[in-house]
Amino acid sequence: MVTKVAKLNLFPLTAEVNDQGHLVIGGCDTVELAAEFGTPLYVFDEFSLRSKCHEFKTEFGQRYPETTLVYASKVFLNRALAIILREEGLGLDVVSAGELAIARSVDFPMDMVYFHGNNKSAEELELALEHHVGRIVVDNFDELSRLGEIAEETGHIPDILLRLTPGVDPHTHEHITTGVIGGKFGFPLFSADKAMTKAMLTPSLNLVGLHFHLGSLIFETQPYHDAIEIVLECAAEMKQKHGFELEELNIGGGFAIQYTLDHPAPSISVYAEVIVSKLLSKCRELKLASPMLTLEPGRAIVGQAGIALYRAGVVKDIPGIKCYVSVDGGMADNIRPALYGAKYEALVANKVLKKEAGQVNIAGKFCESGDILVKDISLPQISAGDIIAIPDCGAYCLPLQSNYNASLKPAIVLAKKGKVRLIRRRETFDDLIGCDLL
Repeated sequence: MVTKVAKLNLFPLTAEVNDQGHLVIGGCDTVELAAEFGTPLYVFDEFSLRSKCHEFKTEFGQRYPETTLVYASKVFLNRALAIILREEGLGLDVVSAGELAIARSVDFPMDMVYFHGNNKSAEELELALEHHVGRIVVDNFDELSRLGEIAEETGHIPDILLRLTPGVDPHTHEHITTGVIGGKFGFPLFSADKAMTKAMLTPSLNLVGLHFHLGSLIFETQPYHDAIEIVLECAAEMKQKHGFELEELNIGGGFAIQYTLDHPAPSISVYAEVIVSKLLSKCRELKLASPMLTLEPGRAIVGQAGIALYRAGVVKDIPGIKCYVSVDGGMADNIRPALYGAKYEALVANKVLKKEAGQVNIAGKFCESGDILVKDISLPQISAGDIIAIPDCGAYCLPLQSNYNASLKPAIVLAKKGKVRLIRRRETFDDLIGCDLL
């Protein structure tokens, strides 16, 4: 039987157990945090956040100095996090005017912002041009034409990347696969020649490189290897036919993290070795100058750094069938299990060292039978009032939150060296109804 201590490896890097048997994150007792800030509560460990930024910079930078890291904002972004990322020297991948507004609110350097999206509005393209974002990643022919026209009107010539779909299956869930032919993102390879020709012939645009993104939670390195080969061969063909010079290759993100004890993820160093080795060898083979390598990690930066805390309520034991422990959150603050079957581990934060008493299902409080956060997990005996801690909640949980059942979105705190600060207050009922009009 897996011990509770083993599960600590899934929590932030600072996770430990104090003398009271309580889970501690960033030097802060999580049971005390739950009492002070209420539950559900999302806790981020600042040390883990900064460590992951440094690890990516080190592992890729020592192998390929011309590497740029651009954080994928979609996994979670708020003002406090944007400041940390700016301090760590990362750029931002944004996909909406809203994410761009968060970046602007903290004076994030616009030349380090990459604007993505498969359906950017004219207003969003105008904003990107107005604020001179570093790159606009063009997704389709309609956008290519529209951006060219708007750029000509404004007089600002943006640097652009074309997003290609290399047709590589990353072997992840279909809802988070993005690099296969026939998906909604990017130019399929058979359209690459036409797209690149159009971009190069548009004087108001400056085509500097190519982009691809294979999907999320990619536990294998071979898909990166294969996609790099395909896209570089495309770039070499375009160089021969049209004189295209590949200045930048953006390979997206998708780097996996470990959510459960039985499914470890490759280390960042393993991804780095495969990606850089393939890039260097293929460029030599094709006689291409080595381009700038851009990465867009998101989950791998913040996923493990964040945890969710819930307070247990009703315990419903159906003898011989199932035992449900209902908590005060669920699919409104973490829809991932209901949306695509995401799996998690959990600890009882105030009973970390207690013996397991049997299997339970951690159920949310919302009016859906599918609102189960963790299925069939062995935990100590649980009573109402116990604090349930779920690791690896730093990515996607928060931006996918809703007000289902008119629930309030939880508070977020940042822990560091025994001190904690609130970086998003809990919603109030006034917030909930504030946009309604009579």
